[in-house]
Amino acid sequence: MIFKLLGKIFGTKHERDIKKLLPIVDDIKSHEAEMAALSDKELRAKTAEFKRRLSQGEALDDILPQAFAVVKEACRRLYGKTWFVRGHEITWDMVHFDCQLIGGIVLHQGKIAEMATGEGKTLVATLPIYLNALAGEGVHLITVNDYLASRDCEWMGPIYEFLGLGAGCVQQRMDSGERQIHYQADVTYGTNSEFGFDYLRDNMCVRKEHQVQRGHHYAIVDEVDSVLIDEARTPLIISGPVEQSNEQYEELSPHVDKLFRQQQRLVNRLMDEAEKLLESENPDDVYEAGRKLLTVKKGSPKEKRFLQLMENPKLQKLIHRAELDMMGDKLMGGTEESAMMKLVSELYFTIDEKSNVADLTEKGRRTISSGNLNMFIVPEIEDEERQIDTEIEKLKSDDSMDYQAKSIREQELEAARWQLYDRLNSVNQRIHATSQLLKAYSLFERDVDYIVSTDNKVVIVDEFTGRLMPSRRYSDGLHQALEAKERVKVGEANQTLATITLQNYYKMHKKLAGMTGTADTEAQEFHDIYKLDVVVIPTNRSLVRYNYTDVVYKTEREKFKAVINEIREMHKLGRPALVGTISVEKSEVLGKMLRAEQIPHHILNAKYHEKEAEIVARAGQRGAATIATNMAGRGTDIKLGEGVAELGGLHIIGTERHESRRIDNQLRGRAGRQGDPGSSRFYISLEDDLMRLFGSDRIMKIMDRLGIEEDQPIEHALVTRSIETAQKRVEAHNLEIRKHLLKYDDVINKQREIIYAERQTALDQENLKEHILEMVDDVLDEALAEFVPENTFPDEWNLRGLTDWIRRRFGLHIRFDNINMETIQDEGIFEQLQQFVRAAYDEKEKRLGNDTMREIERVAVLRAFDSRWKEHLYAMDLLKEGIGLRGYGGKDPLVEYKQEAYNLFSEMTADVKREVAEFIFRVQVAQPERMEEREHAPTPALLTSHNSSAGSFREPEQAAADSSGESKQAAKVPIRVGQKIGRNEPCPCGSGKKFKKCCGA
Repeated sequence: MIFKLLGKIFGTKHERDIKKLLPIVDDIKSHEAEMAALSDKELRAKTAEFKRRLSQGEALDDILPQAFAVVKEACRRLYGKTWFVRGHEITWDMVHFDCQLIGGIVLHQGKIAEMATGEGKTLVATLPIYLNALAGEGVHLITVNDYLASRDCEWMGPIYEFLGLGAGCVQQRMDSGERQIHYQADVTYGTNSEFGFDYLRDNMCVRKEHQVQRGHHYAIVDEVDSVLIDEARTPLIISGPVEQSNEQYEELSPHVDKLFRQQQRLVNRLMDEAEKLLESENPDDVYEAGRKLLTVKKGSPKEKRFLQLMENPKLQKLIHRAELDMMGDKLMGGTEESAMMKLVSELYFTIDEKSNVADLTEKGRRTISSGNLNMFIVPEIEDEERQIDTEIEKLKSDDSMDYQAKSIREQELEAARWQLYDRLNSVNQRIHATSQLLKAYSLFERDVDYIVSTDNKVVIVDEFTGRLMPSRRYSDGLHQALEAKERVKVGEANQTLATITLQNYYKMHKKLAGMTGTADTEAQEFHDIYKLDVVVIPTNRSLVRYNYTDVVYKTEREKFKAVINEIREMHKLGRPALVGTISVEKSEVLGKMLRAEQIPHHILNAKYHEKEAEIVARAGQRGAATIATNMAGRGTDIKLGEGVAELGGLHIIGTERHESRRIDNQLRGRAGRQGDPGSSRFYISLEDDLMRLFGSDRIMKIMDRLGIEEDQPIEHALVTRSIETAQKRVEAHNLEIRKHLLKYDDVINKQREIIYAERQTALDQENLKEHILEMVDDVLDEALAEFVPENTFPDEWNLRGLTDWIRRRFGLHIRFDNINMETIQDEGIFEQLQQFVRAAYDEKEKRLGNDTMREIERVAVLRAFDSRWKEHLYAMDLLKEGIGLRGYGGKDPLVEYKQEAYNLFSEMTADVKREVAEFIFRVQVAQPERMEEREHAPTPALLTSHNSSAGSFREPEQAAADSSGESKQAAKVPIRVGQKIGRNEPCPCGSGKKFKKCCGA
């Protein structure tokens, strides 16, 4: 109440935001007459003038009023001109309204502009795009699909061209050469996946000229809620095949299939018994029926007979009571095994729909392992591993063995350690494969979550749009599990080569903005994760759409009957109707019912963006009936046909509430564009997934209290509020999932920034000699710590072991003949080694020549980082897979993940330094009598290595991936100013430690 009162006094946040921007709008309009007086040539010359002013130190905000006025005048001069957009001729008829100028200012300020459907978001974007493109660093406009990206580029492109700027559009099937051209344009249109994957591929390139992006200056995300929220839960991953057998999926699939069928038979028996007990008048029998139905709910919550019984509110109460009693027994703690555990022990596995998890019970484990429970018991290897560590420590202090014998024995012990890991890994893989197969059988439904294509491949169906996604595969072995379930060829397991979440990709941009028709409900998430403020832009004309209250039925059957009746009524009136469903399956059911009623209609399954846009665009014609998934057709306006406005405009029918209020609002927003009349109504049943899982109890009580029959609906504002409460609970749950994903990805994101910055340094810098010599120093320091430990006497040093180590690693022969063992310190040993190694480096450089040595340096760094980073990502995948189990030991999995990830990263960077150092000194340049010229990416020489561990190297042609851009925010290589700090001097940070053990580590 107090907030409403304050709002009336001071205005809402959005009203205050708009009020601040109105003086800027007036400033823009004050320049209109000045721009109108210019010739076309003079107007175009303004672009060069703005660029010059920016180079002289003016800010973008200083030239905003004039720049926006220039764009508006360009649109006015193009009025009536025609050009082709996606093969269709269009006539330009748009000039910016004041509310669109406000939207442009908001986007330039790096905020999200919420603009209603039909308010011209595509035109609004031209204002901040032009202004920010003047900086010369490129602007990205990201939208939801290739069709909209190319349409908007062709549609708005002539405006930029008129003003002397270029527009490009990145499309899915372009090669890297074409991509480079489009990224070099002043503004580049494309989809989030194209921009994200190009970034990852750029950081897999072996030459700078193969990279396609040019940094991350400013991005505007169209349909920002879809891109940054709906799709942000799935990270972008470039993967490659891994040497891992898929036999476990094929071997275990028949066992899981058998288990699944046994559970189905068990559930059928329990249903039969429950139905018989329900016929009894004995209260104990009825209560026992409730227990059996609760067991069915835990084992098969979508069983058809069970769902039909759940339409009866008395049975819902009965199950709820049984569940509360079970929990009460557990809380009392009388027996060792709780009542709930006894209940589910009858099942082979349990299903938790809310968290999308399926778990084997003890009975299921016994059945699937044929009595051999060791199949699913993780072996305890800690004691054996501790014993190996103890032997290795003893070995280091054993003076009776020479270096070579010690090395051989240490290798044997490490091999024994890997055998332990293999044993552990085998059991873990079996448990994981079983878990994924169980999920595939019990939680994923064919033709709903995925389809099997005509060429026998499992293809994912997008949960929001119903589109097929043949280029994507479920991760974590789930796709292989579905392939094994459907008895098609099981694809190779993939390992991650490069990955980033959309959140972290977009956070790399210096400035990020977005626009959509529905963002205000997610304003908190936009602020928390992306630091983006949401500003609601006023409409050019008042919204006159009428939103009816929701209508709730007990069953889906009755709900669909009511929907068909409403479509029939609209068709008779001549009003177009757009019917939104949440799945392709539901849209096909409605289509069959409409065909039976002989009502003409279009079904939009959204497999092709072009067809999708055309059908949605025709949905406003007189008497049209269009069925589409809720998300289909975003970005395409529904314009009303002749005479439709007089009949009441477009009518929206929602057949089910989505998990998110925002997506319901998107469907509603299809009607009432630009002041057009329209209406909307949602039809809901208590069998809908959202209601069944989160919100039916309260509404069921209301319907019981009012004595509502099955075919009688309930329609009241209280019901609508209850449904929105359920949606808020789901939204909060999904937000936690996204935050959780981001917390884990933030760990590897920091590591990614370091690695990609190092990699970019190797591509950008011509001379990496000093950088590599620092790596060599670190490797030498590591060797000294082993053979010449600190705070030990010279007679305890193993100089012979050190010389053997240098010979084996670097192929260099060094002797310590002239050392006075009475006075020498470990620093002296390091300095002698350093001088010797640098002299060998200089000698090699002199022998091979500068150009060849620079090429060797680049190859050494890229080769080491790429191979070790790939291995590190695989190790991180394995770590993430099992880290959740730490929670059972009372530890925080996230804290454990961070600690383990840090250790893995430290090991990886040490391995990179060792590999670079070895490669530099051991690689040799082959000098064949005749070397063929290469057409692409010529190298000064062919590089090979005498060391088997270093392997041979031949520069590959451009990487199999495409390419992507360097991060402007990535850490730069530090530039030293002043005297270099000695490795053994006190650290200048004041810690009291030596520099090499502190900031110099």
